[in-house]
Amino acid sequence: MKCPFCGSIHDQVLDSRPIEHTSAVRRRRECSNCKKRYTTFERPEEVTIMVVKSDGRREPFDRKKIWTGIDRACKKRSISVETIDKIVNEVENDIMGEYVMEIPSNTIGDKILEKLWDVDLVAYVRFASVYRKFGDIDTFMQELKKLKKEHMKRNSKK
Repeated sequence: MKCPFCGSIHDQVLDSRPIEHTSAVRRRRECSNCKKRYTTFERPEEVTIMVVKSDGRREPFDRKKIWTGIDRACKKRSISVETIDKIVNEVENDIMGEYVMEIPSNTIGDKILEKLWDVDLVAYVRFASVYRKFGDIDTFMQELKKLKKEHMKRNSKK
């Protein structure tokens, strides 16, 4: 590992721990040269999964896109960064576990919506409005009615 401060390749690992719900490892390091500490995240290299878009285009899976989309949906909501990370990790793990080479983008969107449903309904609606491309107020209202009906159904089972 190369020190981000002085560029030395000599360091010592002070602490190592797995990151919950992922195969990544967080390591706390100290440079043997300048004695500054820094953190690294190590993730095993995996086969690139291609995402098949609705128009037929293919692009490599990018967890940053998922994180950005969820973050936008959660703006000004009381949802922690840790919760967003957990959702992204769960979606990524689901995808890596189920699909070998390709996955339709709508499958990813459905998985995200499923996770957001349990976290925050406003974030769910925000994400759905972009993901499902609500074109007008009627489409938006139909989704809200469906959401309300499902919410009432789930709450009556409790």
